[in-house]
Amino acid sequence: MPPSQKTTLAARLLPSSAATAAALLLAATAAFPTPAAAGPTLDAVRKRGELACGVTTGVAGFSLADSQGRYTGLDVDFCRQVAAAIFGEGGAAKAKFVPLTSQQRFTAIQSGEVDILTRNTTWTLLRDTTLGLNFTAVNFYDGQGFMVPKSLGVKSARELNGATVCLQPGTTTEQNLADYFRANGMQYKPVVIENFSEIESAYFAGRCDVYTTDKSGLASTRASRAGNPDDQVILPETISKEPLSPAVRQGDDEWNDLVRWVLYATIEAEEKGVSQKNVDEMLKSDDPGVKRLLGVTPGMGKALGVDEKWAYYAIKQVGNYGEVFERNVGRDSPLKLERGLNELWTRGGLMYAMPVR
Repeated sequence: MPPSQKTTLAARLLPSSAATAAALLLAATAAFPTPAAAGPTLDAVRKRGELACGVTTGVAGFSLADSQGRYTGLDVDFCRQVAAAIFGEGGAAKAKFVPLTSQQRFTAIQSGEVDILTRNTTWTLLRDTTLGLNFTAVNFYDGQGFMVPKSLGVKSARELNGATVCLQPGTTTEQNLADYFRANGMQYKPVVIENFSEIESAYFAGRCDVYTTDKSGLASTRASRAGNPDDQVILPETISKEPLSPAVRQGDDEWNDLVRWVLYATIEAEEKGVSQKNVDEMLKSDDPGVKRLLGVTPGMGKALGVDEKWAYYAIKQVGNYGEVFERNVGRDSPLKLERGLNELWTRGGLMYAMPVR
């Protein structure tokens, strides 16, 4: 090979000192992410010493207070996970729950009364673009259905022409109901009631033939309010898509990132086999993904503006996504819902966490 060609080849294979320096800087930047600015919401939450979450006025399995005011539910547990990620040891106890009706919820998050809306709220285009909100990530995939007394002998929603239907105002339920009946050439008489407990009471008192809401809500009502759950039938039709997601105010990207990644971390934990019971043992894992998730390998917490063990605290104090699901709405709960679309993507569901890296 002529000397000139050797020189050209060497120039291509051996980077200049400037290129080498740039490569080293890039590697360093990737290894040590720039820390996120705390953002006004995270600063305010830390200063206040508690995290305020807007929840429903009472839906078993999602957010429900007992006689002592202790809240349980899938949405409640997510709020506790975020609080744990922020405050560390014992942080889950610093979650505060603010019950909101469907018509109060958006004003409460817009005004700053609550820091997160964790309240069975469907992610739609108009809500995402006109209410000053950011939806973070779907924590429950649902769909609207119908529940009727078994004594009516109804087997399908197509048999509901002329029925009196109980429903809530200010929800996607109203439009879905109107669309479904119009598309199928049927008529109905709405009974519109704002409060969950009042609408359930109206249904069981016979003020309406049908109760319509998300199917998870119907299962909750049947399990918690019906004298005999077997006397109530949830019809087979699912008439809508209802991706339920926590929401935060627009204008604070750091807060949006933190809330989103807490949910992704709990999904990732389930996929990696990291649970509330074994999370301490998993600190010794050789899996690079587990190390990043639990803060053994630093960088993820720094990027979010919280402690490196943010995900560890959320999992240790509350659990991974699967544990939260089963405890509140799954097989270990009165609702006994199947995972369905809320199963991990590796098992045929839609629960898919963005990579924690």
